[in-house]
Amino acid sequence: MGAVPSTRRPFPRARTAVIPLARRRSPLRDVSRLAPSGRSLAVGFILVALAAAAYLTARETSMFAIRRVEIRGATPANGAAVRRALAPLRGSSLLALGGDAVARRVEALPFVVSATYDRAFPHTLRVTIREERPVAVLRRGPDSFLVSTRGRVIRVLAPRALLALPRIWVPRSADVSIGVTLGGDPGDAVAALAPLSRLHFPVHVLSAAAVQGQLTIQLRNGLELRLGDGRDLLLKLALAKEIVPTIPPASGTYLDVSVPERPVAGGRDPQVGG
Repeated sequence: MGAVPSTRRPFPRARTAVIPLARRRSPLRDVSRLAPSGRSLAVGFILVALAAAAYLTARETSMFAIRRVEIRGATPANGAAVRRALAPLRGSSLLALGGDAVARRVEALPFVVSATYDRAFPHTLRVTIREERPVAVLRRGPDSFLVSTRGRVIRVLAPRALLALPRIWVPRSADVSIGVTLGGDPGDAVAALAPLSRLHFPVHVLSAAAVQGQLTIQLRNGLELRLGDGRDLLLKLALAKEIVPTIPPASGTYLDVSVPERPVAGGRDPQVGG
């Protein structure tokens, strides 16, 4: 007999597959793509250097030299004084200008409270000032001085100038200098007058005085207003504003509001008691 052929089928060969793995990118490589090239850096440095050189050139030359000074917030006479104070800055560069250089010169003027400035290129310096507000005339014998609400002596006045302002009298021996701020009794007298314009006080004030811290105001209608010390000054003046119109004017009459809870009117025709 012949051999019987086998019915078995040969097993298929296993195929081997290789899956390529994704290659990780280095973070440094990604960052390096964003970094500027050496050429870009060189160009950038050159531009910065040119800008710095141009700034220094403009700062040291007359390209932006101060040729014009504009003054805002001042009267014509005071504006002229500000220009004179800033005259040494003319010709200097706006770029080299420091804020202290302007403020120091302008705020030293006795009529100036504060000053700010702007550069208006190419050649203009613009200065805005806030002026002192006059409140009284300080009298020392025959001498007269204008005084601000802050107690600063602003300037010398001619005799009988500014008669509408109240008077504050000091002894002939008192040391009064332009630009100083009054202290002691004269300073207290100024403090008594300063709020009156804001309160729209109904009667004109002739004078104010302080003796050992005790304040009095003399009104044109003959009434003497006694305020006591400087505590609660605004309250005392506001109270006097309401009472004064109810008191008939008469020489020698007074209104004492030194204790606001108990105002007292006295003299020829007392009207208020407490």
